[in-house]
Amino acid sequence: MGGFFGAVCKDKNENCIYDVFYGTDYHSHLGTRRAGMVVYNDDKGFDRAIHNIENSPFRTKFADDVNSMSGHLGIGCISDYEPQPLMVRSHLGTYAITTVGKINNTEQLLDLVYKNGHTHFLEMSGGDINATELVAAIINQCDSIVDGIRFAQERIEGSMTLLLMTNKGIYAARDKLGRTPVALGKKEDGSGRCISFESFAYLNLGYVHDRELGPGEIVFVDADGAETVSRPGRKMKICSFLWVYYGYPCSSYEGVSVEQMRYNCGEMLAKRDDVKPDLVAGVPDSGTAHAIGYSNYSKIPFSRPFIKYTPTWPRSFMPVNQSQRNRIAKMKLIPVVDLIKDKSLLMIDDSIVRGTQLRETTEFLYNSGAKEVHIRPACPPLLYGCKYLNFSRSTSEMELITRRIIAAREGENITDEVLRSYADPDSRNYKEMLEEISRQLNFTSLRYHRLDDMIESIGIAPDCLCTYCWSGRE
Repeated sequence: MGGFFGAVCKDKNENCIYDVFYGTDYHSHLGTRRAGMVVYNDDKGFDRAIHNIENSPFRTKFADDVNSMSGHLGIGCISDYEPQPLMVRSHLGTYAITTVGKINNTEQLLDLVYKNGHTHFLEMSGGDINATELVAAIINQCDSIVDGIRFAQERIEGSMTLLLMTNKGIYAARDKLGRTPVALGKKEDGSGRCISFESFAYLNLGYVHDRELGPGEIVFVDADGAETVSRPGRKMKICSFLWVYYGYPCSSYEGVSVEQMRYNCGEMLAKRDDVKPDLVAGVPDSGTAHAIGYSNYSKIPFSRPFIKYTPTWPRSFMPVNQSQRNRIAKMKLIPVVDLIKDKSLLMIDDSIVRGTQLRETTEFLYNSGAKEVHIRPACPPLLYGCKYLNFSRSTSEMELITRRIIAAREGENITDEVLRSYADPDSRNYKEMLEEISRQLNFTSLRYHRLDDMIESIGIAPDCLCTYCWSGRE
């Protein structure tokens, strides 16, 4: 998916690079491929560094840069796909830009910018266009940066949240429907401000929480404060999966704590369950809080029958190749055999996508002596590929285990009506799909979190949440 962090010092003689460095590093759980930072000061102008972080974490790759870069303005990003932030020079001036989102109408937007005189784009490996460069080209169609951001948000199909830094300050724009978050922080003594994807990223850097941007809102942050230059819209569709999986436990979105939501989720899973395992555990790391919530309610002991080894394998050190990712994911998990042998285990994972890793985890538990392995995903079955965010590396909906099973049962021409019958937890199709998933992945039993329970676990208005990947409804 990706994340970002920006900082502004009130005093131009102050240096924000360390805040940008650490604030960006706190987003390392959101991306695994590229990262970058840009700073600005009046003496040297813009200074940028971009590195590949596939084989080494952010802090290691940027350790030298942070000691040589200096500025009173700065932005940084973690990216899962394109290199960024980019430096752009246009009739709007010189600026740095970084984005989080997904563009589904790239060819249409390319036609727009070519028609209006844009001559070329630099291709990335594989022939793809850098989405951030395309966003900048769309912004440059207008006579001001604010109008350009609005113009881009109106025409991009998918989602787009961004930071854009000039020599005067930083524009922060949340996606039109608020699918991803933007939080503002401020120094209590008034010496600086920051903008962050994750709300926890600035808490240890001397900032306190100010507020969250509304959907589609654009603010300009400079030495004088944060000014709304385009008001938020009324409609919001924030991604529910942020709470279930992607968000860091310390974060909150729309005032709802990620960790607390996961406790709520585990409690509601327990309320609908009737199995009596010896212990409850979470597939680390995102399943852990859900399992604690389940254990707290059910009174079944919480335990850690395996531990993720992260000293040399943090999340940012994950190969792009899926088979290698599966191998590394498996190698990270170290069993605690005394907590597994002859035990009935109930495992909570954030979700089941392809099923490959969870099948291997289950086999790993059986090989370590487990008697039973009950699986409880913390969200409903994933039936649709996300159209709005790059939260999965799946290139086709047929990579989803649910869709493969449905195709085997229904044939290739699957209607939305048929899919919705498989999304209904009270339908026969849903129950038989779960039975087949459980059989293929060798679970003792399988029960998913219901969509209505998941929405209640979050606790904000259902029409403010995007649940497309489970329901198929926008």
